[in-house]
Formats: sequence, C-alpha cells, structure tokens
Amino acid sequence: MKRFISYKPTKHPYLENIPDQWSDNPFGRITTSKLVQNNEGEELLSVFLRRGVVRYTDTSQKQVHKPSEDMSKYQLVEPRDVVLNNQQAWRGSVGVSKFHGIVSPAYFVFSLDASVNADYMNYAIRDSATVAQFVVASKGVGSIQRNINPLALKYVVVPLPPREEQDQIVRFLDWKVSEINHFIQQKRHEIALLIELMNTRTKEAVFGGLNPSTTTKDSDIHWVGDIPAHWETKVLFEVAAEQSNSNKTVHNQNLLSLSYGKIVNKDINTTEGLLPASYDTYQVVDDGNIILRLTDLQNDKRSLRVGIATQTGIITSAYTCLKARDDYVLPHYLYLLLHSYDICKVFYSMGGGVRQSIGYGEIKRMSLPIPPTDEQQEIIGYCYALRSNIDKMTAELKHEIAFITEYRTRMISDVVTGKVDVRDIEVPEFAAEDTVEDTGDEEETDEVSDEEVEDNAND
Repeated sequence: MKRFISYKPTKHPYLENIPDQWSDNPFGRITTSKLVQNNEGEELLSVFLRRGVVRYTDTSQKQVHKPSEDMSKYQLVEPRDVVLNNQQAWRGSVGVSKFHGIVSPAYFVFSLDASVNADYMNYAIRDSATVAQFVVASKGVGSIQRNINPLALKYVVVPLPPREEQDQIVRFLDWKVSEINHFIQQKRHEIALLIELMNTRTKEAVFGGLNPSTTTKDSDIHWVGDIPAHWETKVLFEVAAEQSNSNKTVHNQNLLSLSYGKIVNKDINTTEGLLPASYDTYQVVDDGNIILRLTDLQNDKRSLRVGIATQTGIITSAYTCLKARDDYVLPHYLYLLLHSYDICKVFYSMGGGVRQSIGYGEIKRMSLPIPPTDEQQEIIGYCYALRSNIDKMTAELKHEIAFITEYRTRMISDVVTGKVDVRDIEVPEFAAEDTVEDTGDEEETDEVSDEEVEDNAND
C-alpha cells in the first residue's frame, strides 16, 4: 500500500503528521456526553478489550462481568454511541456501539457527531495511538483500575479524514479484517478439533484402558460405561483425602494459579487484577496434589476446573485440594481421571446454592474406575505423550494466530493514522466475518481470576 503524497504537522501527541486533507479533532468536539438512566428491561451490553461494545449474551465471561441486581442506574446506549469503560479505557476497553441496550454506570457514554462515520470511529478510537492518550488522561492507584479524567478526555485528538475517505477506509478495513478473522476462525477450529481428539483419547484410556480386546463389565457409573473386568470401582474418599494446609504460619511466597486446567506460577508482586488482603488465607499445596475449582458452577461451563500441582506453593483456599493415597491410585492417574470427569461436565450436576459451589463433601462419594498400578502407569505415559504431541501442534497454530493478529492490528493502525493511502483500492464483494473472540489459553481469556474466585467464595 502506498503513502499519501503530502502530510502536515498534527496536534496528536503520538503522531508526527497526518495527510494534508485530514483534520485534528478533539474528542469533545465530535462527541457529546449523555446520561439516560431508568431503562430496565433493555438488552445488557458490555465493552471488551479487542472487541469493543458487545451484547452480554454473546460473551463467555458471565462469571466475571456479572450485572448488578438493581439496573436502575444503568445507562442507555444507542447505535453510534461511543462507550468507554471509565476504569479500563486506558487499556483499550472502548468502542462505538452497533446495538441498542444498557451498560453499567461504570461506563461513559457519548453520542457521536453525525458527520463522523461510526464504523471509522470504532476503528480509530481503539487504535493504540488513541488509547495511549487515554493512558495519559487516566489516573489512579496501581496498574489496573485508573479513572479517566473527563476534562482531559475532551482533548484527546482523533485524526479524521473527509467523510468520503472515512467511508472508503471502513470498506477496506471491513474487507481485510473479515479475511483475517476468517483465517483465525479456521485456525481456532483446527485447535478445537485437536483438543477434542486429545480429550476423547484421554477419556477412552482412563475409562477403558489401552487394550481394546480386554473383557469388560458394567462400571455402574453413567458417564463411564463399561470398564475392564479386572478393574475395581472405588469412591473418591477411598483413594484420596482432602488436604488443607494454611499458609498463615508458613508464609510461602510461591504463588500458583489454576489456568485452563494447568497449575502455573504467578507473580506474587503483581499489581494487576483483584488482590487479596493477605496471602495468609491461601493454602499450601505440594507436588502431586490435585486442585479442583468447584465454584460458580452455574455460570462458567467452559473452563477446565482440574489441575495437578508439580511444585510446592500457595493457591486460593477457595479451591479443593486432594492428596492421592498412593497405595490405591497414582496422583497423575487420579488427575487424568478427574480431568476426564471435568470434560464430561460431571461436577455441574452436583452444585447447590446461589453460586452452585461445592467442595470435598459433595464429591467424596463419587465413584471412580481404578485399574492396577502398572496399568495406571501405562495410561499416564500414553496420555502425557498424546498431550505433548497435541500441545506442539496447537502451539504452532497459536503462533500463526498471534502473527496474523499482530498484522491485523498494525494494518488498522496504519490506515486510521494516515500512514497508508487506501482511497484507490477497489474493495470486492466479501462475506463479513465478525471479530474473533479470544479463547483457549491466550491472555484475557475465559478464566476467572483466583482472587475473584476467593472473593466470591467468601461473600
């Protein structure tokens, strides 16, 4: 793509120049603040990083973005309205709405001047050059919650081309972004198929062993079915005990987190996200402990709830920690077995209460198929080798997604800041592909934070 023939200086603090025919426009000149409340019954909307304004029903993070019971102060949003998350605008939680609905009082809502193409504004306001100005216009304690200053917001500079050029930019970007989104969707589908294959093979192994010709019997466990005839059936408390070691006197500083079915390290000195008043309330877990997140069962039915610790550390006490009885079951076999139960959504039928949270008491009588120890070891080796191969393939696919996502961001930025000229590019007919929602174990994802789990459990 070519550059414009001539440029001029700009008042934009993060751009050196803009095309000659473009103009600098303060945010306050092209928008008008609005506040319309008492619209209960309207569709609930939200604002997401990288997605802009979305319908609440179209999101997968209902366990995080829970609406208030009293929506009388929620604000009316109409198509073309600009919506900013007051505390998250500096991270890019902004957008122009295509929908009619209501948003939290924590948002700022503005009507957009009729002279501006709303879709162009949606691209421009989420560009890094604009978001960088929101950072400067925001203030607060820590690095996650920063309130934007309404007065400073008025002077955020948005470069605007003539309306006809705005329209062409939108046509071009919609075309190219749709192509990229389609590519990403294909790669995500490939990842989903690989994960489904891994889960299916894992379930087959831990429910039925590795010898397909072995004699079987009915396990009397609905989601398991037939098992090898020489296997036993045990209840959970026979093969594992709950472990609850307080960090109050230990003061362990190795912070762990359950993320997408994996126990991972987390920086204890982070200032991001919800933070506990003290890590003394956390529990100490050891290598080989199985960790289960059995909270908020009614909202979150996507994320993986079972992981196995491979080191000593601390994790929120809202989780259930199990220690395998080695004379009956190997820790990694028990993990794979409970992981398979998780895949089968077994735990969701056991919940109760407002948040449908359960603990060891509700699962300790759950029946489990238990093979001899030597078979357990063979199944562990098979499943982890399978997982290693699948992880390599999905890592390559995620690398492709990351590369094309970075290209998409750079392309949009180059176009809406006037670095390239798309006026003469002919846009063909194309099938629109909506913004791809981040899934899997990429950042911002589907998991509620450990701290929020603990906060919910203590409410």
